Amino acid sequence: MAEALTARESIKAADAHAPSAHIEHDTNTGISNTKLGMWLFLASECLLFGGLITTYLLYKRPLEGPTPEEIFDIPFTSTSSFVLLMSSLTMVLAVSAIERGDHERLRIWIGATALLGATFIAGQIYEFTVFVREGLGFTTSRFSSAFYTLTGFHGVHVTIGIIMLMSLVLLSLRGKLPEHRSETVEIVGLYWHFVDVVWIFIFAVVYLVP
Repeated sequence: MAEALTARESIKAADAHAPSAHIEHDTNTGISNTKLGMWLFLASECLLFGGLITTYLLYKRPLEGPTPEEIFDIPFTSTSSFVLLMSSLTMVLAVSAIERGDHERLRIWIGATALLGATFIAGQIYEFTVFVREGLGFTTSRFSSAFYTLTGFHGVHVTIGIIMLMSLVLLSLRGKLPEHRSETVEIVGLYWHFVDVVWIFIFAVVYLVP
């Protein structure tokens, strides 16, 4: 009788801990609601950035003020772009770390990702400062307005991503990011990879296409 009670208590204890191992339920698509929501959000962001890039292409030839060839520093922007793209690698390493249960390396790689993103933002702010000094302000021409709106909007997305990354670090330090919540890191990783891929298109269209 005592053994039967012990077995029942063990089953109840297992059932009590079961929900913590399954944070999200799969949808008919085979992925969780949260991840599906992120994919839908990123799809809408593609439309938004597509509209901004199209607007820039329509107004890319400035009618007044300095031309892109006169002020763009391609080597500097290329280096800044490389820094941002490298952050995708550290993000992948962070996801791999939490899947292994290595929380120390998880925090290291997430911190590295945030640092690389912050370096990119610092470079963008410096670049904008130089452009303004050269006479290319936001209201100088339709070209400058489209340029600052497109690149600045992307910069805002990177900044939001950095805040999300630092939030993950805080959650990990407080012990609220166990292995079974690895999908949380994956979802933030999806967002981060998205802003990196979008920048590849922006950099090609704005800085490389004559």
